[in-house]
Parts: sequence; C-alpha cells; structure tokens
Amino acid sequence: MTFYERLETLRKSKKISQGDLEKELGFSNGSISKWKKSQPTFDRLKKLADYFGVTVEYLQNGETAGQKQGYYFNEETAKLAQEMFEDPDMRSLFDMKRNMPPERFKAHMEFMKSLYKQETGEDI
Repeated sequence: MTFYERLETLRKSKKISQGDLEKELGFSNGSISKWKKSQPTFDRLKKLADYFGVTVEYLQNGETAGQKQGYYFNEETAKLAQEMFEDPDMRSLFDMKRNMPPERFKAHMEFMKSLYKQETGEDI
C-alpha cells in the first residue's frame, strides 16, 4: 500500500473529505491529490500522523513496530469505538451528538437518564 492509499484509508475512516482535511490542517487546496505521486514534507506528515493518531513511519511505509495495531492506542478507546461501530443504536446516538446543537442533545440525555432511573432506580 502506498502513502497515498494509507492516507485515503485513514481519511475515509474518519469520514472527512480531502478538502475538509486540507482546511482542518491548514494545507492548501489540492495538496492531498498531489501526494499520489510524492510525499509531503515531514512537518505535514507529522500533522497528519497527529490528526489520525498514527506514527509518521506508519504513514510513510506502513510500519507499526513498537505500537499496537489499529488506530487507537488506548485499549478502552479501541473497545468503545468497536462497540459503537457494531451497534447501530450507539452509532445513531453518536451521530445525534455530532449533529445536534449541544443544548438540544443535553436535553435528550437528561430525558434518557430520567427514564433509566425510573426503570432501574439507579443514576447514571
């Protein structure tokens, strides 16, 4: 797999467009497309690695020596991400959190907590 293919895989896993990624990291428009034939500077590689939670070495050549496989270094985070990926209800909740104004989401959460307490007698 090439650098560009690894970058595209990471980008798609975060569901971010090339243009949005370029804006997010302060790269000029069209930068990512140019990397099909070349690699970015080390500073840009570092920004990409930090953004995706991988090493520069992984971006350059796919090597993961000295790090856990996958995108998440924290075991609990990896487990939660996998659960969310596999459970449509958790994915829906996450999507609502991402797309809903904070005050609206907070009201929904309070309602769900209230229902949970009524059913179980326990606070969350």
